[in-house]
Amino acid sequence: MVLATLLLLSPLPLFGDVVLPVSRPAPALTATATVLTAESTAPSMPEPQPIIKESSSGEPGAFAFEPVKPASHRSFEGRNQKRIWYGLAAAGHAGAAFDAWSTRRALSGNWGTEADPLMRPFAHSGAIYVATQVGPVLMDLLGKRAMSSQNRWIRKFWWVPQTVGASMSFRAGINNVAVVH
Repeated sequence: MVLATLLLLSPLPLFGDVVLPVSRPAPALTATATVLTAESTAPSMPEPQPIIKESSSGEPGAFAFEPVKPASHRSFEGRNQKRIWYGLAAAGHAGAAFDAWSTRRALSGNWGTEADPLMRPFAHSGAIYVATQVGPVLMDLLGKRAMSSQNRWIRKFWWVPQTVGASMSFRAGINNVAVVH
C-alpha cells in the first residue's frame, strides 16, 4: 500500500500512451454532426460569488467570515504544574529503582519470590532496573497528556497516575525490605 501511494504521488512521467480520464467526456461525433469548437467542449464553471452581508440600509457590507478551528490547541499547563510533574516523575522513577533494588536483595537471600509475572523473567538479573522503569514512563506520559487535555475534569486530576504509580513502587519496596528484616 505504501508503494502504491508513493507511485501515485511520484513526479515520474507515465509510461506508455496513457489516456487520462476527464471529468466530463466530450460529446460523441457522428457523420452528420458539425465540427465542435474548443469552447463548446470545455466544461463550464460558474463564477464564484462572494458572501456579502447587507446592512439594514440596503448597502453591501463587509464579507462575512466563518469561524476557523485553530491550528493548535491551547496549552493549559502552568509553570507550577510543570514543576510538580517533574517532581512526581522523579519520585516515580526513584520508587521504581527502590523497588528493583529491594526485590534483588530479597531474591538474592532466598527470602521470597517475585510475585509479578511480568517482572519474573528480569528478577534475577540487572535488567530488572530497566524493566521497572517502564511503568513510571507510562504514568509520566499519561499524566502529561491529562495535564493538557481539553476536558476540564481530566485536567483537574492529571497528577493521579504519577502519584499512584510512585506510591505503589514505594509500597512494594517497603514490603521487600520488611521481608528481608
